[in-house]
Amino acid sequence: MLRSLFAALTALLLLAPAPAFAWWEYGHQTVAAIAYRNVAPETRAAIDRLLARQALLETPSCPAGTIEEASVWADCIKPLGARFSYAYSWHYQNVNVCQPFDLESACKDGNCVSAQVTRNAALLKDRSVPLRERVMALAFLVHFVGDLHMPLHAGDKGDLGGNRLKTNYGIYSTDRLNLHSVWDGLLAERAISTPPSLVHAYPADERARIAAGSVEDWSRESWEVSRQHAYAAALDGKPCSTDQERGHLSNETIETMVEPAREQIKRAGLRLARLLDEALG
Repeated sequence: MLRSLFAALTALLLLAPAPAFAWWEYGHQTVAAIAYRNVAPETRAAIDRLLARQALLETPSCPAGTIEEASVWADCIKPLGARFSYAYSWHYQNVNVCQPFDLESACKDGNCVSAQVTRNAALLKDRSVPLRERVMALAFLVHFVGDLHMPLHAGDKGDLGGNRLKTNYGIYSTDRLNLHSVWDGLLAERAISTPPSLVHAYPADERARIAAGSVEDWSRESWEVSRQHAYAAALDGKPCSTDQERGHLSNETIETMVEPAREQIKRAGLRLARLLDEALG
């Protein structure tokens, strides 16, 4: 039974189209759903009004009519080629987890995820910006806040955010499985599916506590999770080890990763809610 489940999940991982490879749809849509449940009513109405104009994006193969659809729009448009190729590097920032935190050098000319969170929040808030650009800014913002909180989009060790670090996942092992895809897919699916549901209205004091801080603060936090819970877990507690060519994730180790993954998704949702309230409330 367990082997069949892993085989099915891995088949999805390997066969799904490339645009889904960023917390899969499930991760991004969950972040969006948390945010939508926790924004003010007037913000929710403003989101709906903007997304009702999705046709302005002229991407019929990539709908953005709901906040859940908008959350994966930035990945969906990748195959559209030159039209959106400028945004490729906006999904991540490779801040070295084996060096002191240095966001500036990892974000030259604003071509990184944290800078684009700030940029798109500002565009969304500015009512003088053309409507099409505000609809696009909303879709980008919803997606990029999710990306910022996926640890391996926020920190790496010269291995493309764990894409070059092969690893198993419990009993399952294949050469096409790596640390990035584990956090993007298999672990995210498990974390979100673990009860209780992450999608609900949170108490005001919890929302305020989690949503506090700056985008740089959130970047540093995600970078720390990348070091402490992603690389350290896969490399026997030594995140900067150069002796281990492959990672190893036992079932026991995976158990310890579930809660950090859930926390990142909750943080993303509540912080996105704050940014949306500030821009649209």
